[in-house]
Amino acid sequence: MSAPTTGRDGTVPATADAALSSPGRPLSSAVVVLSTVVAVVSLGVGALLAVAGAAGYAAGAWVSPDPLSPGLIGAAMVGVAPGLLTLGRAGTWEEVRSLYLPLVVVMVGLSAVTLLNAGSLRVAVGGPLFLVLFSLGWVPVVGLLALASVGCLAAQYRRPAAEPSRTGPVPVPLPAWSRPLLAVLGSGWLGIGAGLLFLPGFWSAFVPWTVNRADAQGLGVWALSLGVGVLASLAEDDLGRSRPALRAVPAVAVACGILLAVRAPDVAWGSGGAVSLLALLGGLLVTGATGQLLLARAGRDGAGRAAPGKPRGAAGPGA
Repeated sequence: MSAPTTGRDGTVPATADAALSSPGRPLSSAVVVLSTVVAVVSLGVGALLAVAGAAGYAAGAWVSPDPLSPGLIGAAMVGVAPGLLTLGRAGTWEEVRSLYLPLVVVMVGLSAVTLLNAGSLRVAVGGPLFLVLFSLGWVPVVGLLALASVGCLAAQYRRPAAEPSRTGPVPVPLPAWSRPLLAVLGSGWLGIGAGLLFLPGFWSAFVPWTVNRADAQGLGVWALSLGVGVLASLAEDDLGRSRPALRAVPAVAVACGILLAVRAPDVAWGSGGAVSLLALLGGLLVTGATGQLLLARAGRDGAGRAAPGKPRGAAGPGA
């Protein structure tokens, strides 16, 4: 099968017989249900952590020296939730895996961080009753969601892939100029996340506010998942397949940016860590916004090519 012909802007002409659509696995209903459950939990818990962090209270499951760390974890949870809620609109696994795989990383990672830092959990050290109860609920919920996310992933890959078809959506590849930038962005998040998660004693010194081991590892899990999501979208090389991730990453960047602005006095803005964080968050925002614009333009161009005899501004029947 020959490769699809690309235009000067790196997009594929949306003609009916441009190329066979890639084979894909039908999306499992278990993946959709789990993603919805995680999204609902993330909205509630994330909003609690983010609002408390913005107000100056560390309301996480473990003891934190600064409210910014649990607040940022909550902001990321709120930001990714809308993207997770749209996974049910997809027809194949390949359309959602660039967002679902980071979800698995977050669930498994947070569960591991919780167990590794069990001694600093509120339920272990005590404190306000609400935080103790929150910590008590956090442990089983995160653990069950981690197991369920891995189980759904395994069940999804047991489904056979469908045959190539001409009826599926035509791929919209990434522009050539964006690929090196995405590689740098994804590698940056991946490297920082791995450092904070596996070497928190060393890498926590680069965080521009006060963190402890649990905070550093929790932030590392989220950074690692963002890196996985960006690099997965790069590997997909299809804006259509990356649509859920394109909705999630700018929302995460905006939510975290708002919290950083509110808690600005807590951040050492003159440090290299602060500059790197702003650059990486800005990269997420630009990536998501640019990707959605390119995808929308590809859709408009495809509609125009599908009806070459119709003027661009003409209204259709019944308009």
